[in-house]
Amino acid sequence: MNLRILPAPAGTGIVFRRTDLDGFEIEASGRNVARVSYATSLMKKGVLISTTEHLLSACIGVGLDNAIVELDNLELPILDGSARPFVEMIQKAGIRRQRRARTYLRLVREIELREGDKFIAVYPADTYSVSYAINFPHPQIGKQTFCVRLTNGSYLKEIAPARTFGFLHEADAMRQQGLIRGASTENAIVLTKNEVLNPPLRFADEFVRHKVLDLIGDLALIGKQILGSVVADRAGHAMHTALVSRILRDSSYWEETALEEVPSETARAAEARASV
Repeated sequence: MNLRILPAPAGTGIVFRRTDLDGFEIEASGRNVARVSYATSLMKKGVLISTTEHLLSACIGVGLDNAIVELDNLELPILDGSARPFVEMIQKAGIRRQRRARTYLRLVREIELREGDKFIAVYPADTYSVSYAINFPHPQIGKQTFCVRLTNGSYLKEIAPARTFGFLHEADAMRQQGLIRGASTENAIVLTKNEVLNPPLRFADEFVRHKVLDLIGDLALIGKQILGSVVADRAGHAMHTALVSRILRDSSYWEETALEEVPSETARAAEARASV
């Protein structure tokens, strides 16, 4: 599997290009969401791109607005299960400020979605922040909450290294569904009935931090960085992308704004070239 991140003109956004399918392109947009379960997949005219959330999260984290992501497979590489390898490859290649000012999507009205005991909402705010709560009936997870404002390098230090996780007893069923094909103890936290199979954790609350990472990646499908306070409780990919759909469907919830300076490490219009 090969992946390259190439520069793109201002206004392009993030676009996936299947080099194994004559360069077919799929925009990283909520309009192209195909299915969500354990990962978020995009589809356009029958062409699929799977497991997009970690790379898109990294793009938001480093301030990469415009890029072509070339890959020769339907699924993005899992690497170590976090966004950190993508962050590092982008940083190594370097990013460049573009002449066109970045426009943000500022929430002007609250949006709340509920599904049983699951909840996700976004409220008007001057910066981008996330508060996430999870509750897993596992002795190594339980109830965890994490709040972060995406300022002063917080994404790079507190979110990017958090790895995905899964339960050993679910692995066979997931593989039969075509999921987690490359998953191993090298690229995921694996949980047995009572323990973490491959310690140590990178953070005591790495599980909820990874949910924040996924949420940031899924909300990148809005197509612009947002200004708002996001609150989620046991939400998951399906509710993340449902929120994206609600936002894109009704422009009365938001306005576009161009800010000269936002107090965030993501406040740079950027392009990059990198490969893995």
